[in-house]
Amino acid sequence: MRGRLVPTLAALRPIWLRRCSRTTLTLRTFSNQIIKSPSLLSLDLADSWSSTSKQSHSSSIQENSNNWTAKIIDGKEIAEGIRSRIASEVSRMKELIGQVPGLAVVLVGQRRDSETYVRNKTIASEEVGIKFKMTVFPENCTECEVCNALCRFNEDPSIHGILVQLPLPQHLDEGKILNVISLEKDVDGFHPLNIGNLAMQGMEPLFVPCTPKGCIELLLQSGVEIMGKKAVVIGRSNIVGLPTSLLLQRHHATVTVLHAFTKNPEKIAREADILVSAAGVPNLVRGSWVKPGAVIVDVGTNPIEDWRSEHGYRLIGDVCFKEATRIASAITPVPGGVGPMTVAMLLYNTLESAKRTFNFTC
Repeated sequence: MRGRLVPTLAALRPIWLRRCSRTTLTLRTFSNQIIKSPSLLSLDLADSWSSTSKQSHSSSIQENSNNWTAKIIDGKEIAEGIRSRIASEVSRMKELIGQVPGLAVVLVGQRRDSETYVRNKTIASEEVGIKFKMTVFPENCTECEVCNALCRFNEDPSIHGILVQLPLPQHLDEGKILNVISLEKDVDGFHPLNIGNLAMQGMEPLFVPCTPKGCIELLLQSGVEIMGKKAVVIGRSNIVGLPTSLLLQRHHATVTVLHAFTKNPEKIAREADILVSAAGVPNLVRGSWVKPGAVIVDVGTNPIEDWRSEHGYRLIGDVCFKEATRIASAITPVPGGVGPMTVAMLLYNTLESAKRTFNFTC
C-alpha cells in the first residue's frame, strides 16, 4: 500500500500547480460577471509599516438613536440575483458547447435538517440548469459504501462538483470520507489544499467554502467596506469560523476569533465593526455584545420548538435579532440571510468547476 501511495501523491503536486496557475486566470476572467467577490490574488498587498502608524480619533461608525432600526441584508434577494446570472451562464454554455455543469450529493441517514438542505440544493440546481445527482444511504451504512459512491462520482465526467451532506453519523470517519473527494470537484472547498491556499497570500484556492464566501458576498453587495475594519468571528469550526476568518484577512480586515474558551467575549465582540457569528447557540449574541453601527452577519441556524409552525419548529440565529436591530447598522436575518447565499455559492463553485473542465472562456 505504501509503495502505491507515494507516486499518487507525487503525481498530484504538478497537477495541482498546473491547474492552480490556470485557475487564477479563469477566476479573474469570470468572477465579476456573476458575483462581486474578486480573485483573492488581486487583493494581495504587501504589508508596509510606517514608524508611526496612522490613528484616527474619530469613529466612522455613528451611534444610533433610540428609534434606530438596522438595515436588513436580504440574502434571499441577493442570492436570487446570483442564481439568475448563473442560469444565464449555464444556458450560454449549453448553447455554445452543448455541455452543462453537474453536481452530485451524498446523503447519509434521514436527519430532517439535512434532508431539507439537500432538497433546497436540488431545487436550486434544477432552476439554474445544473444537472443534479444524489446517492442516499441508510444511517447504518458502511464507510466503504460511501467512499465507493464518491469514487464513482470522481470518475464521472458529467459531474463537476461533489459534496457530502454533513453531519455524518458518528460511526463514519468524516475526515477520511471527505478526503476521498477529488480536489478538482471539491466545491465545498474543505480539502486541505483549498484551505491552505485560502490562508496564504499569493495563492488562490480552487474553491472557497460556500458559507464563508456567501458571507463576504453579502457584505460586498451591501456596500460594506471590509479593508481596515475590525472583524470578530464567533466560532472556529472548519466549515464556517476558520475559513471565514481567513477570508476576512484576505480582504484586509483585522480579525479576532472568539471561541468557547475566550475570556470576556462580550467585550471583544463589542469592538467589532463587522461581527460574524457562527457558534450555533441560539441568542448567544445579545445587544450588549454589539457596537453601535456594527454590521452583523448571523450564520447560526438553530431550530427551536414552535407548535404554531407547520413543521413544529422555527429557525433562529445566534444573534438576538430584536436587540441587535436597535444597535447595528445592518444585519442578516435568520432565515433568509446567509442560508440562501450558501446554496448560491455552491452553484457558483460548480459552474466555475465546469468552466475549468471545458476551458469555457468565451
